[in-house]
Amino acid sequence: MKGIVCEDAGRLVYREDLPEPVRGEGEAIVAIRRIGICGTDLHAYQGNQPYFTYPRILGHELSGVIEEIGDNPEGLRVGDQVSMIPYLHCGNCGACLSGKTNCCRSMRVLGVHLDGGMRERISVPVPHLFRMEGLSLDQAALLEPLAIGAHALRRSGLHPGVRALVIGAGPIGLGVMAMAAASGSEVAAMDVNADRLAFAKSWAKSVHTVLATENPKDRLLEWNDGELPSVVIDATGNLRSMTDAFGLVGHGGSLVYVGLVNGDITFNDPDFHARELTLLSSRNATREDFRRVADAVTSLKVDLNAYITHRCTLDRMTEQFDAWLKPESCVIKAIVEIN
Repeated sequence: MKGIVCEDAGRLVYREDLPEPVRGEGEAIVAIRRIGICGTDLHAYQGNQPYFTYPRILGHELSGVIEEIGDNPEGLRVGDQVSMIPYLHCGNCGACLSGKTNCCRSMRVLGVHLDGGMRERISVPVPHLFRMEGLSLDQAALLEPLAIGAHALRRSGLHPGVRALVIGAGPIGLGVMAMAAASGSEVAAMDVNADRLAFAKSWAKSVHTVLATENPKDRLLEWNDGELPSVVIDATGNLRSMTDAFGLVGHGGSLVYVGLVNGDITFNDPDFHARELTLLSSRNATREDFRRVADAVTSLKVDLNAYITHRCTLDRMTEQFDAWLKPESCVIKAIVEIN
């Protein structure tokens, strides 16, 4: 079958001789129709993605159609259009048994630890399929990045009436902003790119934008009546931004890292204690987060169609990928189609 393999950093290869997937017990064969391109794919291609080995078939933002499936408690059938939850958990470790399947001790993520969906067909455990209800193939493929944002919001404890700062107006940060706005919270978006901030304001309905290069702390104090925000979510994956974010959290507030950096982060302990800050990480998402995003999309609180700025077919993707990495391409979210 056809697919694309990341053979090594900087090298994507389009192939037509990939082996067909074999359906294991409790699995379904899904014909892939849409693949969202995300920061994980870009970082893997650039050679700076943690938890990653080569060669690897990328792709974990996926939707498709079930081609083979056995009897299952979910009632899924051949022909059903589905989204995929790409985080394969063990179900037996302490995290899984406490309901935190998103940070399973033996986590395997499609397209990262295991070959993903940048190919015509894939075998997926049935419990990781999510039947599309009123969603298009495009929308179903993009539930995953917004579910990551929804999970970060749950970790933060943000609720209506509390103002939040989201740092980083890339795909994940935009998802955090959109889901926060959909839940009735007031959000400030911060980025180094003015165009991305403009998109955040129009699409994610961020009520306030802050350019990171122009005295951001002063701008936040003006916005929030002399106080720094009590919730700050950093979605940059940038070491300097994640370090500087400590200085943007109000007393008694929380800082959530949803972006991931391959390195160490340090902070000033007396200042951390003086403000009694809470530092949280946020990894992946749960089925509950996927459901929350699907509800927001179907109720028209989040417009995923406008989130997509670039698209191409599978056989053209290797030609497009390098261009999508360039800032001047203004990519928010790219979609790869297989028909």
